[in-house]
Amino acid sequence: MSTIAVLLPAYNEEIAIASMIILSSKYADEVIVIDDGSTDKTQEVAKLAGATVLHHNTNKGKGVALKTGFEYAKNHDIIVTIDADGQHNPDQIPSLIKPILDDDADIVNGSRYLNGDETNTPTYRRVGQTVLDTATNIASGVKLTDTQSGFRAFSSKSIDFFEFNPDGFGIESDMLIEASNHNLRIMEIEITVRYDVQTTTENPIIQGLSVLMRILEIMRFNRPLYFYGIGGSIILFFGILIVLALNITVYGNNMYYMAVGFTIIAIGVILILSGILTDTLNRVRK
Repeated sequence: MSTIAVLLPAYNEEIAIASMIILSSKYADEVIVIDDGSTDKTQEVAKLAGATVLHHNTNKGKGVALKTGFEYAKNHDIIVTIDADGQHNPDQIPSLIKPILDDDADIVNGSRYLNGDETNTPTYRRVGQTVLDTATNIASGVKLTDTQSGFRAFSSKSIDFFEFNPDGFGIESDMLIEASNHNLRIMEIEITVRYDVQTTTENPIIQGLSVLMRILEIMRFNRPLYFYGIGGSIILFFGILIVLALNITVYGNNMYYMAVGFTIIAIGVILILSGILTDTLNRVRK
C-alpha cells in the first residue's frame, strides 16, 4: 500500500490553510505544512487542523520551502505539492496520483490548459504564462501546457534528482527541467483553479521576469543551440535588414552604417556558431 504525503508551502495563509489541510487529509497519510516565516497565525492554525508543521524562522522562498518539505517527506511513496492559498482543489488529488500508482509516470503535472477549457485566467496572467511555458519547454525539451503549476505529484524515486536551487517561484520550471534531464516520465492531467483568492503577494510582472531570467540561465547550458541560436538569428536578421535597407555606395555616411550592419551580422553569426559548438560539445560529453 503506497503512502502519500501532501506538502503545503505556506506564507501568511491563515485564512485558507485549515480548509486545505482538512480536504487534503482525506487522500493523504500525512499533510505537511511548511510555514515559510509567516507573520500571521498560519503555524497555529495548521497545527490545530492536524497538519505536521515545519517552520522557517524567516521567509526563505518557495524553493527552500519545498526543499524542506521534500526532505522531510522522502520516506513516503508519493508526494503531492499543492498551493496553500485555496486556488487548487484537493479533491483532484486521486486523479493526480493515479498515473504514478499505475506506474505510467514519475511526475504528474496538474494543468489548467491541457484541453483548452480554461477561459477564466486573467489576460495578463495568460500572456506571461505563455512566455514562461514556451521558455521552459525549450529549456527542458518537454512539451507541457502549464509549466508553472504548483499542483503536482512525485514518485519517491524522483526526489533525488532535484537540487532546489531557486529560492522563489522559478522552482516550478527548474524541477521540470531537472526531471527531463534525468529522463523521468512526466505526464499532465487536467485540473481546475480558482482565481478569487490572493495567489501571491509579489508583483506578477517582477515575479514572471525573475522566473524567465532563471529559465534563460538554465537554457544557456542545457539548450545552447536554442539560447545562442535564437538570439543570434534575431541579431543576424536585423544586421541584414540594415545592410539591405541602405543604398550601397562608398559616399557619405552610408559607409558608417554599412560597417555597423556588417558588425551586427558578424555578432549574429558568432552567436549561432557558439550555440552549434557548445551543443556539439555537450553531446560529446554525454
